[in-house]
Amino acid sequence: KVANFPSAFNMSVSRIEYSEKYADAENEYRHVILPKELSKTLPKSRLLTEQEWRGIGVQQSRGWQHYAIHRPEPHILLFRRRLGTDPQTGKVDPALQKQAQEQYEAEVAMNTRK
Repeated sequence: KVANFPSAFNMSVSRIEYSEKYADAENEYRHVILPKELSKTLPKSRLLTEQEWRGIGVQQSRGWQHYAIHRPEPHILLFRRRLGTDPQTGKVDPALQKQAQEQYEAEVAMNTRK
C-alpha cells in the first residue's frame, strides 16, 4: 500500500491536479485528477467520504462532495457543492447562494447573446 511509503505518498500528493470550477444553476463543480498509482488504493464501487478524500491528500475548501465515479477514468474524482456554499463552514449561505445564482444567470445570458 502507498500508505507504507510516506515519501512515495508525498510525491503522489504533490502531483494531484485540480480543475477550475464550473457551474450550473444549482451547483458548482470541479474535478480532481489523481496520480494513477494513488487512485489504485481507492475503493472502486463507492464514493469517498470527505475524511477519505482528504486522507489521500485532496485539498479544497469545505462543502465539496464526491458525487460520481467516472468508470473509464477512476483516477478522476468528480466533486460538487451547492452554489452559495460558504468555503469556511461548508454550509449554504442564502445571501451567497442568491448572489452566485444571479452571477450564473448573467453569464448564461451573456453567452447566449454571442
